Amino acid sequence: MSGKEITFQASDGEIIRTTLFGEENIGKGAVILMVHGFKGFKDWGFWPYIGEYFADRGFVAVTFNFSYNGVGESLTEFDQLEKFADNTFSREIRELRELVKAARNGFYRDITGHDIGVIGHSRGGGIALAAGAEDDTISAVATWSAVSDFNRYSEKHRARWRERGYFEVLNTRTNQMMRLNSVLLDDLEQNEDDLLNLEKATRQLGKPLLIVHGAQDVAVPIREGKQLFEWADKDNTEFLRVENTGHTFGAVHPFEGTTDALESVLRKTSDFFKEKLK
Repeated sequence: MSGKEITFQASDGEIIRTTLFGEENIGKGAVILMVHGFKGFKDWGFWPYIGEYFADRGFVAVTFNFSYNGVGESLTEFDQLEKFADNTFSREIRELRELVKAARNGFYRDITGHDIGVIGHSRGGGIALAAGAEDDTISAVATWSAVSDFNRYSEKHRARWRERGYFEVLNTRTNQMMRLNSVLLDDLEQNEDDLLNLEKATRQLGKPLLIVHGAQDVAVPIREGKQLFEWADKDNTEFLRVENTGHTFGAVHPFEGTTDALESVLRKTSDFFKEKLK
């Protein structure tokens, strides 16, 4: 089984590239949208495998690239670094909500009577939580290795960032120096008490939540997953600690095959959505 490439146009005219898995399940199964993280993209490592995994289990699964994630027509290379530099958290939340609305309104054909769930990885987990708290048409949320705070910068770092107008991060996989302009800092400072406040989003989510975190995650330590669980409604939240694994559950890019840790995450997430989505 392979996915179907479908292009969606956001409200501001920007292009969101999506891949639809399980087209044969449309009208029969629930829909799951999968949200990549910082320096992530829909064709990274495990995402195509995960799309097929959920399609094989009766779901309609959609992976996608945020319009400013830096990956363009190549699908696998950061060839739009100018867009990457101007990306914001609020843009990603809006784009996710627009894609959910499009799916609900028949963009991938009629899904009337079927729920929509969201999986977010790393920073994408925070985006999924923020969107889920704002959007009643998202019925359940799963976070994998999710951040508990979008503000990951010291006051000294923020001051230097503001002074220069940007800062740069090295992509160790591609050896590219990737710039983040101060528009991201503006967004964070303007919205960190409301839209971008993940404590507030988690407390107000009001729908089933699955939190998954690797015990040896060094990129986003497991204490952040525990923090999300502390804020969450315990009657409506499950927490899965995955032992002996890190941020991507042992998966790499290019994809070299699944792992025991990834399979345990997929089984738990699939069971969660089967129970919580109609």
